[in-house]
Amino acid sequence: MFKIYQKYIISKFLKKFFLISLVFFCLSIILGILEEISFLKNTNSSIFLPYLLTLLNAPITLFEIFPFIFLLSTQFFFHEIFKNNELSLFKNIGLSNLKIILVLLITTITVGILINTLYYNTSSKLKFFYTDIKNNYSNDNKYLAAVTDSGLWLKDEINNSIMIIKANSINDNFLNQVIINQFNINFKLIKIIQAEKIDVTNKLWEIYKPLITSENITTKFESNFQLNTSFDKEKINSLFSNISTLDIIELIELKEDYEKLGYSADEIRLHLLKLFSNPIFYSLMTILSAIIMLNINRNKSFYFYLIIGILLSVTIYYLNYMVSSLGNAGKLPIGVSVFLPITLITILVSTGLITINEK
Repeated sequence: MFKIYQKYIISKFLKKFFLISLVFFCLSIILGILEEISFLKNTNSSIFLPYLLTLLNAPITLFEIFPFIFLLSTQFFFHEIFKNNELSLFKNIGLSNLKIILVLLITTITVGILINTLYYNTSSKLKFFYTDIKNNYSNDNKYLAAVTDSGLWLKDEINNSIMIIKANSINDNFLNQVIINQFNINFKLIKIIQAEKIDVTNKLWEIYKPLITSENITTKFESNFQLNTSFDKEKINSLFSNISTLDIIELIELKEDYEKLGYSADEIRLHLLKLFSNPIFYSLMTILSAIIMLNINRNKSFYFYLIIGILLSVTIYYLNYMVSSLGNAGKLPIGVSVFLPITLITILVSTGLITINEK
């Protein structure tokens, strides 16, 4: 059973958390509507579509800023108990600063696990619907890609023809063991192109010694054959970059499919590690915020605390972004890129906790 003081601290902290989450959600709605209206301005879409798209996309946007919501929630929690002189009351009943932080820590871990398991999976599904609807109004709708157990599949529409492309694996700039079925706009088969290797460095593909079947006649080319497409290596990579539309189970399955295909799964590994480490990261942000609040002048104004919170959030965000980018680019091991910021903040937090009861 929770003690009275624990219930009080948890209740007050969660109120701040939900209030700040609501503020950020509203901000993401306002900014999102402007972006969606701009995107759809030249289409014949419904007047309500920008609002629907914004509502579908806002939850995953909010998920990205939860670390800073925890930081700000802790700041405003302490600001209120300072203002009401409740910290002195806590100490009079034998409640130390460390015990207060411990209650906030347990609350943060619990909420963080719920965010990871329930909120993220739900918001990723909404993001999927958002992307699916928006794709219908995008020029990229005719360019589709998928990874399955059987390999990489691409659909391309170019020069009044439709191509369905299947490759067993991808390695650097090359698709391996490729079959291309080319149709006219009425889906009548024109030709089948088979090749052991295709260079996709640019959109003019270099097909190595292809086997081409047209009108039931198969011809083996001893020289290379060039094919104009809408894809190059960069575009293929970009089609698989929106992993925020997948829940945790789908991410694990896609990682396994990528590994079978020979396609780099580093981005997915990085994303999964971040997800699994999120409760730890949230907890560190809560403790760091508590330490800062307990170490500064308690008579400062509300806006002073707000500025401190924003500056700290921006600093940590760019540190995290920079290290993650190095991990995505292969400059740092995936594990290092995820846990280096966590380790640095842990060291900072551990130092601050040593004398926290003296504040």
